[in-house]
Amino acid sequence: MGQERTFRSDAIILSRMDFGEADRLLTLFTPRYGKLRAIAKGARKPTTRKSGHVELYARSDMLLHRGRDLLIISQAEMTEPYLRLREELPRTAYASYVVELLDRFTTDEDGAESAALFALLDVTLRRLCGEADLRVAARFYELRLLDAVGFRPELTRCVIGGEEIIARDQAFSPVEGGVVCPDCAAALPDPARQRTVAISQRGLHALRAFQREPWERVSALQLSGLLHAEIERVMLGYLVTLLEKRLQSVDFIRRLRAEE
Repeated sequence: MGQERTFRSDAIILSRMDFGEADRLLTLFTPRYGKLRAIAKGARKPTTRKSGHVELYARSDMLLHRGRDLLIISQAEMTEPYLRLREELPRTAYASYVVELLDRFTTDEDGAESAALFALLDVTLRRLCGEADLRVAARFYELRLLDAVGFRPELTRCVIGGEEIIARDQAFSPVEGGVVCPDCAAALPDPARQRTVAISQRGLHALRAFQREPWERVSALQLSGLLHAEIERVMLGYLVTLLEKRLQSVDFIRRLRAEE
């Protein structure tokens, strides 16, 4: 960000928390500067005009000023509210998941790939507000996010032997970052073999589609509940291995499913 003291930017609000007596501390994601932390002064006062423009998951046009310790939001005007993400719990749960992933995979004020990541987040929140299958939107987002941050899983060749994967059931190694053919999986020592997860031929085909195909084709896929569960298990295992930490939003999604 250099020495810019005041600048204007689009921003999507990833998280917010109370700060002081009347302020809010926001985590923002911007197309030029990446992830930022900023104070919305007076945002918790009932009479302020600012609070409606700094809603969670919303997109706003902001004027920011660099204070002594933190950025300060001087002006904010909401440009896309994404209302359904705050009004319907399943959509809220998936929105919390996609923003948590982005938060975990990025560092503050790192502009590398931020334009692409901002566009991916923006279009994903739009899909979560629409009629898309929430699970499909989440899987598509995961694979595209991993591409952008340099952790693309290998789905065409065995990550141990290097040979091209043929059409049959395989294993997936979260530690190695991709598919392992049955022969190489069987030869792994016990600790490594136990950390692999089975992936069916259909599951691998679906993951490859999420990784390669445009949204228009992926959104038309008809996947069974069992197949959704399988590819979700594979992806969450890989993500948790990369991050070395559980994802809180996943527990939220699972609780909602249990209630249903």
